[in-house]
Amino acid sequence: MSTIRSRLLLIAGLLVLSVWQLMPTNVTERVPDKTTGRMKDTTVRRVPIDLGLDLQGGIHLALEVDQSKGPVPDCADAIQRAERVVRTRIDEFGTTEPVVQIQGRCRLIVELAGEKDPARAKSIVQRTAFLEFRITDMKNVFRDALPEIDKALRRAGVKAPGQAAPAATVTQLFGTDTAKAKGKAAKAKAAAKDTSDANAPGPLASVLFQSPSNIPGEFLVPEEQVPVAESLLVRPDVERLVPRGIEFKWGTEVLSRAGRSYRTLYAVEDRPIITGEYLQDAKATRDQLTNQSVVNFVLSRRGGRVFERETGRHVNDFMAIILDGRVQGQPPVIKSQIGQRGQIELGAKPLQDAQDLALVLKAGALPAPLAIIEERTIGPSLGQDSIKDGIRAGVVGVVLVVLIMIGYYRLSGALAVAALALYVVFTLAGLAGFGFTLTLPGLAGLVLSVGIAVDANVLIFERIREELQHGKLVRTAVDEGFKHAMSAIIDSNVSTALTAFILYLVGTGPVQGFAITLIIGIAASMVTAIFVVRTFYMIWLDRRPDMVTLSV
Repeated sequence: MSTIRSRLLLIAGLLVLSVWQLMPTNVTERVPDKTTGRMKDTTVRRVPIDLGLDLQGGIHLALEVDQSKGPVPDCADAIQRAERVVRTRIDEFGTTEPVVQIQGRCRLIVELAGEKDPARAKSIVQRTAFLEFRITDMKNVFRDALPEIDKALRRAGVKAPGQAAPAATVTQLFGTDTAKAKGKAAKAKAAAKDTSDANAPGPLASVLFQSPSNIPGEFLVPEEQVPVAESLLVRPDVERLVPRGIEFKWGTEVLSRAGRSYRTLYAVEDRPIITGEYLQDAKATRDQLTNQSVVNFVLSRRGGRVFERETGRHVNDFMAIILDGRVQGQPPVIKSQIGQRGQIELGAKPLQDAQDLALVLKAGALPAPLAIIEERTIGPSLGQDSIKDGIRAGVVGVVLVVLIMIGYYRLSGALAVAALALYVVFTLAGLAGFGFTLTLPGLAGLVLSVGIAVDANVLIFERIREELQHGKLVRTAVDEGFKHAMSAIIDSNVSTALTAFILYLVGTGPVQGFAITLIIGIAASMVTAIFVVRTFYMIWLDRRPDMVTLSV
Protein backbone atom coordinates (compact mmCIF):
# COMPACT_ATOMS: atom_id res chain seq x y z
CA MET A 1 0.00 0.00 0.00
CA SER A 2 2.90 2.33 0.74
CA THR A 3 4.18 1.80 -2.81
CA ILE A 4 0.81 2.80 -4.25
CA ARG A 5 0.69 5.87 -2.01
CA SER A 6 4.16 7.02 -3.05
CA ARG A 7 3.26 6.50 -6.73
CA LEU A 8 0.07 8.52 -6.35
CA LEU A 9 1.96 11.32 -4.59
CA LEU A 10 4.50 11.43 -7.42
CA ILE A 11 1.74 11.53 -10.06
CA ALA A 12 -0.08 14.27 -8.13
CA GLY A 13 3.15 16.26 -7.85
CA LEU A 14 3.74 16.02 -11.61
CA LEU A 15 0.14 17.07 -12.23
CA VAL A 16 0.39 20.09 -9.91
CA LEU A 17 3.70 21.13 -11.49
CA SER A 18 2.20 20.81 -14.99
CA VAL A 19 -0.87 22.88 -14.10
CA TRP A 20 1.40 25.53 -12.54
CA GLN A 21 3.46 25.68 -15.74
CA LEU A 22 0.31 26.15 -17.84
CA MET A 23 -1.21 28.97 -15.75
CA PRO A 24 -1.07 32.46 -17.40
CA THR A 25 1.14 34.92 -15.53
CA ASN A 26 1.43 38.69 -15.26
CA VAL A 27 4.82 39.93 -16.45
CA THR A 28 6.16 43.45 -15.92
CA GLU A 29 8.00 44.82 -18.94
CA ARG A 30 9.77 48.12 -19.56
CA VAL A 31 8.61 49.63 -22.84
CA PRO A 32 9.11 53.12 -24.36
CA ASP A 33 6.24 55.56 -23.99
CA LYS A 34 4.92 56.62 -27.42
CA THR A 35 4.60 60.27 -26.45
CA THR A 36 7.62 60.98 -24.24
CA GLY A 37 9.97 58.23 -25.37
CA ARG A 38 10.88 57.45 -21.75
CA MET A 39 10.81 53.88 -20.46
CA LYS A 40 7.83 52.88 -18.35
CA ASP A 41 6.66 49.71 -16.61
CA THR A 42 3.65 47.92 -18.03
CA THR A 43 1.95 44.68 -16.98
CA VAL A 44 1.33 42.08 -19.67
CA ARG A 45 -0.77 38.93 -19.28
CA ARG A 46 1.43 36.28 -20.86
CA VAL A 47 0.22 32.85 -21.98
CA PRO A 48 2.82 30.20 -21.08
CA ILE A 49 2.84 28.56 -24.54
CA ASP A 50 3.89 30.87 -27.34
CA LEU A 51 2.21 30.32 -30.69
CA GLY A 52 4.31 30.17 -33.84
CA LEU A 53 4.09 32.23 -36.99
CA ASP A 54 1.58 29.91 -38.66
CA LEU A 55 -0.79 29.98 -35.68
CA GLN A 56 -0.90 33.64 -34.66
CA GLY A 57 0.16 35.31 -37.90
CA GLY A 58 3.20 37.47 -38.59
CA ILE A 59 5.86 37.83 -41.27
CA HIS A 60 8.49 35.55 -42.77
CA LEU A 61 11.52 37.09 -44.50
CA ALA A 62 14.32 35.43 -46.42
CA LEU A 63 17.29 37.75 -46.98
CA GLU A 64 20.54 37.54 -48.90
CA VAL A 65 23.48 39.89 -49.38
CA ASP A 66 22.59 42.57 -51.94
CA GLN A 67 25.39 42.20 -54.51
CA SER A 68 23.94 45.00 -56.69
CA LYS A 69 25.32 47.59 -54.26
CA GLY A 70 28.87 46.32 -54.51
CA PRO A 71 30.50 42.88 -54.70
CA VAL A 72 30.84 40.95 -51.44
CA PRO A 73 33.62 38.35 -51.79
CA ASP A 74 32.51 36.11 -48.89
CA CYS A 75 28.74 36.08 -48.53
CA ALA A 76 28.83 33.35 -45.85
CA ASP A 77 30.96 35.49 -43.53
CA ALA A 78 28.78 38.55 -44.23
CA ILE A 79 25.60 36.60 -43.42
CA GLN A 80 27.08 35.26 -40.18
CA ARG A 81 27.96 38.77 -39.04
CA ALA A 82 24.60 40.10 -40.25
CA GLU A 83 22.80 37.38 -38.26
CA ARG A 84 24.31 38.70 -35.00
CA VAL A 85 23.33 42.29 -35.82
CA VAL A 86 19.79 41.40 -36.92
CA ARG A 87 19.26 39.21 -33.86
CA THR A 88 20.26 42.08 -31.58
CA ARG A 89 17.89 44.44 -33.41
CA ILE A 90 14.98 41.99 -33.26
CA ASP A 91 15.54 41.35 -29.55
CA GLU A 92 15.32 45.10 -28.94
CA PHE A 93 12.31 45.29 -31.29
CA GLY A 94 10.21 43.44 -28.73
CA THR A 95 8.75 40.57 -30.79
CA THR A 96 7.92 37.44 -28.79
CA GLU A 97 9.91 34.32 -29.73
CA PRO A 98 11.49 35.63 -32.96
CA VAL A 99 13.29 33.25 -35.30
CA VAL A 100 16.61 34.50 -36.74
CA GLN A 101 18.70 31.76 -38.32
CA ILE A 102 21.05 31.09 -41.22
CA GLN A 103 19.79 28.78 -43.96
CA GLY A 104 22.43 27.22 -46.17
CA ARG A 105 25.52 29.42 -46.59
CA CYS A 106 24.28 32.82 -47.70
CA ARG A 107 20.64 33.14 -46.67
CA LEU A 108 19.16 34.58 -43.48
CA ILE A 109 15.65 33.64 -42.30
CA VAL A 110 13.71 36.03 -40.03
CA GLU A 111 10.29 35.08 -38.65
CA LEU A 112 8.36 37.49 -36.44
CA ALA A 113 5.23 35.89 -35.01
CA GLY A 114 2.40 38.28 -34.16
CA GLU A 115 4.05 41.29 -35.82
CA LYS A 116 1.36 43.63 -37.17
CA ASP A 117 3.60 46.22 -38.89
CA PRO A 118 5.57 44.42 -41.63
CA ALA A 119 6.89 47.65 -43.18
CA ARG A 120 8.50 48.78 -39.93
CA ALA A 121 9.94 45.33 -39.26
CA LYS A 122 11.47 45.15 -42.76
CA SER A 123 12.96 48.63 -42.33
CA ILE A 124 14.64 47.67 -39.06
CA VAL A 125 15.98 44.38 -40.45
CA GLN A 126 17.29 45.82 -43.75
CA ARG A 127 18.62 49.17 -42.56
CA THR A 128 22.38 49.25 -42.90
CA ALA A 129 22.72 51.85 -40.09
CA PHE A 130 26.19 53.07 -41.07
CA LEU A 131 26.71 56.35 -39.20
CA GLU A 132 29.38 58.92 -39.97
CA PHE A 133 30.09 62.60 -39.29
CA ARG A 134 31.60 64.75 -42.04
CA ILE A 135 32.48 68.43 -42.39
CA THR A 136 30.73 70.24 -45.22
CA ASP A 137 32.58 72.05 -48.01
CA MET A 138 33.53 75.02 -45.80
CA LYS A 139 35.81 76.60 -48.45
CA ASN A 140 33.20 76.26 -51.21
CA VAL A 141 35.74 74.62 -53.50
CA PHE A 142 32.99 72.81 -55.41
CA ARG A 143 31.02 76.01 -55.96
CA ASP A 144 34.16 77.70 -57.34
CA ALA A 145 34.77 74.75 -59.69
CA LEU A 146 31.19 74.78 -61.01
CA PRO A 147 31.84 77.16 -63.99
CA GLU A 148 34.66 74.96 -65.26
CA ILE A 149 32.45 71.86 -64.92
CA ASP A 150 29.69 73.55 -66.92
CA LYS A 151 32.14 74.46 -69.68
CA ALA A 152 33.17 70.81 -69.96
CA LEU A 153 29.53 69.77 -70.14
CA ARG A 154 28.82 72.34 -72.89
CA ARG A 155 31.79 71.08 -74.90
CA ALA A 156 30.31 67.57 -74.58
CA GLY A 157 27.06 68.84 -76.04
CA VAL A 158 25.07 68.71 -72.80
CA LYS A 159 22.32 71.32 -72.61
CA ALA A 160 20.84 72.82 -69.51
CA PRO A 161 17.36 71.53 -68.62
CA GLY A 162 14.73 73.52 -70.50
CA GLN A 163 17.04 74.34 -73.42
CA ALA A 164 16.54 72.69 -76.78
CA ALA A 165 18.57 69.60 -77.50
CA PRO A 166 21.20 69.87 -80.25
CA ALA A 167 19.38 69.95 -83.58
CA ALA A 168 20.18 67.61 -86.46
CA THR A 169 22.77 68.95 -88.85
CA VAL A 170 21.75 70.78 -92.02
CA THR A 171 23.30 67.98 -94.10
CA GLN A 172 21.12 65.43 -92.36
CA LEU A 173 17.97 67.46 -92.99
CA PHE A 174 18.43 68.83 -96.55
CA GLY A 175 21.30 66.95 -98.20
CA THR A 176 24.75 68.17 -99.33
CA ASP A 177 23.80 70.65 -102.06
CA THR A 178 21.10 72.40 -100.09
CA ALA A 179 23.35 72.51 -97.05
CA LYS A 180 25.82 74.83 -98.81
CA ALA A 181 23.05 77.28 -99.53
CA LYS A 182 21.70 77.16 -96.01
CA GLY A 183 25.07 77.19 -94.27
CA LYS A 184 25.81 80.90 -94.53
CA ALA A 185 22.52 81.93 -92.94
CA ALA A 186 22.92 79.35 -90.19
CA LYS A 187 26.38 80.68 -89.23
CA ALA A 188 25.05 84.15 -88.47
CA LYS A 189 22.27 82.74 -86.28
CA ALA A 190 24.67 80.40 -84.49
CA ALA A 191 27.01 83.28 -83.61
CA ALA A 192 24.21 85.22 -81.93
CA LYS A 193 22.99 82.07 -80.15
CA ASP A 194 26.48 81.28 -78.80
CA THR A 195 26.66 84.73 -77.24
CA SER A 196 23.36 84.24 -75.42
CA ASP A 197 24.25 80.66 -74.35
CA ALA A 198 27.52 81.84 -72.82
CA ASN A 199 25.59 84.08 -70.39
CA ALA A 200 22.97 81.40 -69.53
CA PRO A 201 23.42 79.02 -66.53
CA GLY A 202 25.35 75.87 -67.35
CA PRO A 203 23.85 72.37 -67.40
CA LEU A 204 24.79 71.64 -63.77
CA ALA A 205 24.49 75.16 -62.34
CA SER A 206 20.94 75.41 -63.69
CA VAL A 207 19.74 72.61 -61.38
CA LEU A 208 21.77 73.60 -58.29
CA PHE A 209 20.52 76.55 -56.25
CA GLN A 210 22.35 78.10 -53.35
CA SER A 211 20.49 77.38 -50.12
CA PRO A 212 18.97 80.44 -48.36
CA SER A 213 20.48 79.16 -45.10
CA ASN A 214 23.94 79.92 -46.55
CA ILE A 215 25.41 76.69 -45.22
CA PRO A 216 28.66 76.06 -47.14
CA GLY A 217 28.30 73.06 -49.41
CA GLU A 218 24.48 72.97 -49.25
CA PHE A 219 22.46 73.19 -52.48
CA LEU A 220 18.77 72.89 -53.33
CA VAL A 221 17.69 70.81 -56.32
CA PRO A 222 14.13 70.94 -57.70
CA GLU A 223 12.42 67.61 -57.06
CA GLU A 224 11.80 66.99 -60.75
CA GLN A 225 15.46 67.73 -61.59
CA VAL A 226 16.97 65.26 -59.08
CA PRO A 227 17.50 62.51 -61.72
CA VAL A 228 19.21 65.08 -63.98
CA ALA A 229 21.58 66.19 -61.22
CA GLU A 230 22.38 62.58 -60.29
CA SER A 231 23.18 61.66 -63.89
CA LEU A 232 25.44 64.71 -64.37
CA LEU A 233 27.40 64.19 -61.14
CA VAL A 234 28.40 60.64 -62.06
CA ARG A 235 29.69 61.54 -65.55
CA PRO A 236 33.45 60.81 -65.86
CA ASP A 237 34.19 64.27 -67.26
CA VAL A 238 32.45 65.86 -64.25
CA GLU A 239 34.11 63.58 -61.67
CA ARG A 240 37.55 64.56 -63.05
CA LEU A 241 36.83 68.25 -62.39
CA VAL A 242 35.27 67.86 -58.92
CA PRO A 243 37.87 69.10 -56.39
CA ARG A 244 39.81 66.37 -54.66
CA GLY A 245 38.47 65.39 -51.24
CA ILE A 246 34.83 66.29 -52.01
CA GLU A 247 31.88 63.89 -52.17
CA PHE A 248 28.14 64.44 -52.63
CA LYS A 249 25.43 63.26 -50.28
CA TRP A 250 21.69 63.77 -50.61
CA GLY A 251 19.71 64.95 -47.62
CA THR A 252 16.60 63.32 -46.22
CA GLU A 253 14.59 66.54 -46.15
CA VAL A 254 12.28 67.82 -48.89
CA LEU A 255 11.86 71.61 -48.62
CA SER A 256 9.06 73.72 -50.05
CA ARG A 257 9.89 77.15 -51.49
CA ALA A 258 7.31 79.30 -53.34
CA GLY A 259 5.10 76.30 -54.01
CA ARG A 260 7.96 74.19 -55.39
CA SER A 261 9.61 71.15 -53.76
CA TYR A 262 13.39 70.92 -53.43
CA ARG A 263 15.77 68.19 -52.30
CA THR A 264 18.96 69.08 -50.43
CA LEU A 265 22.36 68.12 -51.84
CA TYR A 266 25.55 68.48 -49.81
CA ALA A 267 29.17 68.72 -50.86
CA VAL A 268 31.08 67.19 -47.94
CA GLU A 269 34.60 66.06 -47.18
CA ASP A 270 35.25 62.50 -48.29
CA ARG A 271 36.94 61.64 -44.98
CA PRO A 272 34.63 61.27 -41.94
CA ILE A 273 35.86 62.71 -38.68
CA ILE A 274 34.29 59.70 -36.89
CA THR A 275 32.01 56.75 -37.70
CA GLY A 276 29.40 54.74 -35.81
CA GLU A 277 31.87 51.98 -34.94
CA TYR A 278 32.60 53.93 -31.76
CA LEU A 279 28.91 54.16 -30.82
CA GLN A 280 28.14 52.61 -27.43
CA ASP A 281 24.51 53.54 -26.71
CA ALA A 282 21.62 55.44 -28.28
CA LYS A 283 18.25 56.51 -26.84
CA ALA A 284 15.27 58.27 -28.39
CA THR A 285 13.46 61.11 -26.67
CA ARG A 286 11.78 64.47 -27.30
CA ASP A 287 13.59 67.76 -26.87
CA GLN A 288 12.00 69.63 -23.98
CA LEU A 289 12.33 73.04 -25.67
CA THR A 290 11.61 72.35 -29.36
CA ASN A 291 9.50 69.16 -28.96
CA GLN A 292 11.60 67.61 -31.74
CA SER A 293 12.33 63.89 -31.91
CA VAL A 294 16.01 63.40 -31.10
CA VAL A 295 18.41 60.52 -30.58
CA ASN A 296 20.99 60.98 -27.83
CA PHE A 297 24.10 58.87 -28.39
CA VAL A 298 27.11 57.92 -26.30
CA LEU A 299 30.52 57.06 -27.76
CA SER A 300 33.18 54.83 -26.31
CA ARG A 301 36.12 56.40 -24.47
CA ARG A 302 38.37 56.14 -27.49
CA GLY A 303 35.61 57.46 -29.74
CA GLY A 304 35.03 60.34 -27.34
CA ARG A 305 38.70 61.32 -27.51
CA VAL A 306 38.70 61.19 -31.33
CA PHE A 307 35.47 63.17 -31.56
CA GLU A 308 36.70 65.77 -29.10
CA ARG A 309 39.97 66.23 -31.01
CA GLU A 310 38.32 66.48 -34.44
CA THR A 311 35.49 68.79 -33.37
CA GLY A 312 38.06 70.99 -31.60
CA ARG A 313 39.79 71.45 -34.98
CA HIS A 314 36.50 72.39 -36.68
CA VAL A 315 34.90 74.84 -34.28
CA ASN A 316 32.39 77.09 -36.17
CA ASP A 317 32.32 74.60 -39.08
CA PHE A 318 29.17 72.79 -40.19
CA MET A 319 29.07 69.04 -39.54
CA ALA A 320 26.82 66.73 -41.60
CA ILE A 321 25.42 63.71 -39.74
CA ILE A 322 25.17 60.97 -42.36
CA LEU A 323 23.24 57.73 -41.90
CA ASP A 324 23.31 55.13 -44.68
CA GLY A 325 24.61 57.73 -47.14
CA ARG A 326 21.89 60.35 -46.37
CA VAL A 327 22.41 63.59 -44.47
CA GLN A 328 20.07 63.66 -41.47
CA GLY A 329 18.44 67.06 -41.16
CA GLN A 330 20.35 70.31 -41.54
CA PRO A 331 24.04 70.13 -40.61
CA PRO A 332 24.58 71.74 -37.19
CA VAL A 333 27.43 74.17 -36.52
CA ILE A 334 30.14 72.99 -34.12
CA LYS A 335 30.12 75.63 -31.40
CA SER A 336 32.70 73.95 -29.17
CA GLN A 337 34.46 70.65 -28.62
CA ILE A 338 32.13 67.63 -28.35
CA GLY A 339 33.12 64.66 -26.18
CA GLN A 340 31.48 61.28 -25.68
CA ARG A 341 27.87 62.48 -25.88
CA GLY A 342 26.00 63.96 -28.81
CA GLN A 343 22.56 64.32 -30.33
CA ILE A 344 20.90 63.63 -33.69
CA GLU A 345 17.88 65.83 -34.39
CA LEU A 346 15.07 64.38 -36.52
CA GLY A 347 12.90 67.49 -36.69
CA ALA A 348 9.19 66.85 -37.14
CA LYS A 349 9.56 63.09 -37.61
CA PRO A 350 7.49 60.99 -35.18
CA LEU A 351 9.05 59.61 -32.04
CA GLN A 352 8.65 56.07 -33.42
CA ASP A 353 11.20 56.90 -36.14
CA ALA A 354 13.63 58.13 -33.49
CA GLN A 355 13.13 54.94 -31.47
CA ASP A 356 13.77 52.78 -34.54
CA LEU A 357 16.91 54.78 -35.39
CA ALA A 358 18.22 54.42 -31.84
CA LEU A 359 17.50 50.70 -32.00
CA VAL A 360 19.48 50.05 -35.20
CA LEU A 361 22.33 52.35 -34.16
CA LYS A 362 22.71 50.55 -30.84
CA ALA A 363 22.65 47.13 -32.53
CA GLY A 364 25.37 48.19 -34.97
CA ALA A 365 25.71 48.46 -38.73
CA LEU A 366 25.19 45.56 -41.06
CA PRO A 367 28.40 44.32 -42.71
CA ALA A 368 26.65 44.41 -46.11
CA PRO A 369 23.23 45.53 -47.37
CA LEU A 370 20.54 42.83 -47.32
CA ALA A 371 17.91 42.24 -49.98
CA ILE A 372 14.58 40.51 -49.33
CA ILE A 373 14.22 37.62 -51.79
CA GLU A 374 11.14 36.05 -50.19
CA GLU A 375 8.41 37.54 -48.06
CA ARG A 376 5.29 35.95 -46.60
CA THR A 377 2.74 37.71 -44.45
CA ILE A 378 0.30 35.53 -42.52
CA GLY A 379 -2.78 37.23 -41.12
CA PRO A 380 -4.09 36.40 -37.62
CA SER A 381 -7.38 35.11 -39.09
CA LEU A 382 -5.48 32.49 -41.09
CA GLY A 383 -3.65 31.50 -37.93
CA GLN A 384 -6.97 31.13 -36.07
CA ASP A 385 -8.25 28.90 -38.88
CA SER A 386 -5.12 26.77 -38.56
CA ILE A 387 -5.66 26.44 -34.80
CA LYS A 388 -9.28 25.41 -35.33
CA ASP A 389 -8.35 22.87 -38.00
CA GLY A 390 -5.53 21.49 -35.87
CA ILE A 391 -7.74 21.17 -32.79
CA ARG A 392 -10.49 19.54 -34.88
CA ALA A 393 -8.04 17.00 -36.31
CA GLY A 394 -6.64 16.33 -32.85
CA VAL A 395 -10.08 15.83 -31.31
CA VAL A 396 -11.13 13.44 -34.09
CA GLY A 397 -7.92 11.46 -33.72
CA VAL A 398 -8.18 11.26 -29.93
CA VAL A 399 -11.86 10.24 -30.06
CA LEU A 400 -11.05 7.41 -32.49
CA VAL A 401 -8.19 6.26 -30.28
CA VAL A 402 -10.47 6.30 -27.21
CA LEU A 403 -13.21 4.33 -28.96
CA ILE A 404 -10.79 1.73 -30.29
CA MET A 405 -8.97 1.30 -26.96
CA ILE A 406 -12.14 0.96 -24.87
CA GLY A 407 -13.94 -1.13 -27.48
CA TYR A 408 -11.08 -3.59 -27.92
CA TYR A 409 -9.40 -3.67 -24.50
CA ARG A 410 -12.46 -2.78 -22.38
CA LEU A 411 -11.56 -1.78 -18.80
CA SER A 412 -7.82 -1.92 -19.44
CA GLY A 413 -8.40 0.42 -22.38
CA ALA A 414 -10.27 2.80 -20.06
CA LEU A 415 -7.19 2.90 -17.79
CA ALA A 416 -5.03 3.78 -20.81
CA VAL A 417 -7.47 6.55 -21.79
CA ALA A 418 -7.33 8.00 -18.25
CA ALA A 419 -3.54 8.03 -18.48
CA LEU A 420 -3.83 9.67 -21.91
CA ALA A 421 -5.47 12.74 -20.35
CA LEU A 422 -2.47 13.12 -18.06
CA TYR A 423 -0.19 12.65 -21.06
CA VAL A 424 -1.68 15.69 -22.85
CA VAL A 425 -1.25 17.85 -19.72
CA PHE A 426 2.37 16.69 -19.24
CA THR A 427 3.25 17.36 -22.91
CA LEU A 428 1.81 20.90 -22.93
CA ALA A 429 3.55 21.61 -19.62
CA GLY A 430 6.85 20.43 -21.13
CA LEU A 431 6.43 22.86 -24.04
CA ALA A 432 5.66 25.71 -21.62
CA GLY A 433 8.40 24.82 -19.14
CA PHE A 434 11.19 24.74 -21.74
CA GLY A 435 9.85 27.83 -23.55
CA PHE A 436 9.24 26.16 -26.91
CA THR A 437 6.90 27.66 -29.50
CA LEU A 438 3.86 25.68 -30.65
CA THR A 439 3.49 25.63 -34.45
CA LEU A 440 1.06 23.91 -36.81
CA PRO A 441 3.56 21.05 -37.45
CA GLY A 442 3.93 20.96 -33.67
CA LEU A 443 0.22 20.27 -33.36
CA ALA A 444 0.71 17.44 -35.84
CA GLY A 445 3.54 16.09 -33.69
CA LEU A 446 1.26 16.28 -30.63
CA VAL A 447 -1.47 14.25 -32.36
CA LEU A 448 1.11 11.73 -33.60
CA SER A 449 2.55 11.28 -30.13
CA VAL A 450 -0.95 10.44 -28.86
CA GLY A 451 -0.81 7.38 -31.09
CA ILE A 452 2.69 6.60 -29.82
CA ALA A 453 1.43 6.87 -26.23
CA VAL A 454 -1.30 4.26 -26.69
CA ASP A 455 1.02 2.11 -28.81
CA ALA A 456 3.03 1.34 -25.67
CA ASN A 457 -0.17 0.30 -23.90
CA VAL A 458 -1.12 -1.92 -26.83
CA LEU A 459 2.19 -3.80 -26.46
CA ILE A 460 1.62 -4.19 -22.72
CA PHE A 461 -1.99 -5.32 -23.04
CA GLU A 462 -1.16 -7.89 -25.73
CA ARG A 463 1.62 -9.26 -23.58
CA ILE A 464 -0.74 -9.53 -20.59
CA ARG A 465 -3.22 -11.46 -22.77
CA GLU A 466 -0.50 -13.94 -23.74
CA GLU A 467 0.42 -14.48 -20.09
CA LEU A 468 -3.23 -15.05 -19.15
CA GLN A 469 -3.60 -17.56 -22.00
CA HIS A 470 -0.68 -19.49 -20.53
CA GLY A 471 -2.73 -19.90 -17.35
CA LYS A 472 -0.92 -17.46 -15.08
CA LEU A 473 -2.66 -15.56 -12.30
CA VAL A 474 -3.92 -12.04 -13.00
CA ARG A 475 -1.35 -10.30 -10.80
CA THR A 476 1.49 -12.38 -12.25
CA ALA A 477 0.25 -11.80 -15.81
CA VAL A 478 0.21 -8.03 -15.27
CA ASP A 479 3.72 -8.01 -13.81
CA GLU A 480 5.08 -10.20 -16.62
CA GLY A 481 3.25 -8.18 -19.27
CA PHE A 482 4.89 -4.90 -18.18
CA LYS A 483 8.27 -6.60 -17.75
CA HIS A 484 8.47 -8.32 -21.13
CA ALA A 485 6.95 -5.45 -23.14
CA MET A 486 9.47 -2.95 -21.77
CA SER A 487 12.28 -3.74 -24.20
CA ALA A 488 10.06 -3.30 -27.27
CA ILE A 489 8.63 -0.03 -25.88
CA ILE A 490 12.09 1.40 -25.18
CA ASP A 491 13.46 0.36 -28.59
CA SER A 492 10.58 1.92 -30.55
CA ASN A 493 10.51 5.14 -28.53
CA VAL A 494 14.28 5.64 -28.55
CA SER A 495 14.49 5.14 -32.33
CA THR A 496 11.62 7.63 -32.86
CA ALA A 497 13.23 10.14 -30.48
CA LEU A 498 16.58 9.86 -32.29
CA THR A 499 14.87 10.51 -35.63
CA ALA A 500 13.09 13.54 -34.17
CA PHE A 501 16.38 14.81 -32.73
CA ILE A 502 18.04 14.62 -36.16
CA LEU A 503 15.09 16.52 -37.66
CA TYR A 504 15.60 19.21 -35.01
CA LEU A 505 19.31 19.54 -35.81
CA VAL A 506 19.02 19.78 -39.60
CA GLY A 507 15.53 21.28 -39.98
CA THR A 508 14.25 24.85 -39.92
CA GLY A 509 11.42 26.47 -37.89
CA PRO A 510 8.34 24.33 -38.72
CA VAL A 511 10.31 21.06 -38.86
CA GLN A 512 11.98 21.88 -35.55
CA GLY A 513 8.57 22.60 -34.01
CA PHE A 514 7.36 19.16 -35.09
CA ALA A 515 10.50 17.47 -33.76
CA ILE A 516 10.41 19.21 -30.36
CA THR A 517 6.73 18.40 -29.76
CA LEU A 518 7.34 14.78 -30.76
CA ILE A 519 10.34 14.42 -28.42
CA ILE A 520 8.45 15.88 -25.45
CA GLY A 521 5.42 13.74 -26.31
CA ILE A 522 7.53 10.58 -26.36
CA ALA A 523 8.97 11.39 -22.94
CA ALA A 524 5.47 12.06 -21.54
CA SER A 525 4.10 8.86 -23.12
CA MET A 526 6.81 6.80 -21.45
CA VAL A 527 5.76 8.19 -18.07
CA THR A 528 2.03 7.71 -18.58
CA ALA A 529 2.07 4.34 -20.43
CA ILE A 530 4.53 2.65 -18.08
CA PHE A 531 4.30 4.40 -14.71
CA VAL A 532 0.74 5.81 -14.56
CA VAL A 533 -1.08 2.82 -16.14
CA ARG A 534 0.92 0.42 -13.93
CA THR A 535 -0.20 2.42 -10.88
CA PHE A 536 -3.84 2.19 -11.99
CA TYR A 537 -3.46 -1.61 -12.32
CA MET A 538 -1.95 -1.80 -8.84
CA ILE A 539 -4.89 0.10 -7.35
CA TRP A 540 -7.36 -2.14 -9.21
CA LEU A 541 -5.69 -5.36 -8.11
CA ASP A 542 -5.28 -4.14 -4.55
CA ARG A 543 -9.04 -3.56 -4.27
CA ARG A 544 -9.88 -6.96 -5.84
CA PRO A 545 -7.16 -9.37 -4.70
CA ASP A 546 -9.29 -12.43 -5.52
CA MET A 547 -9.85 -11.46 -9.16
CA VAL A 548 -9.38 -14.46 -11.50
CA THR A 549 -10.08 -12.72 -14.85
CA LEU A 550 -8.94 -9.41 -16.28
CA SER A 551 -10.89 -7.15 -18.61
CA VAL A 552 -8.26 -6.77 -21.30
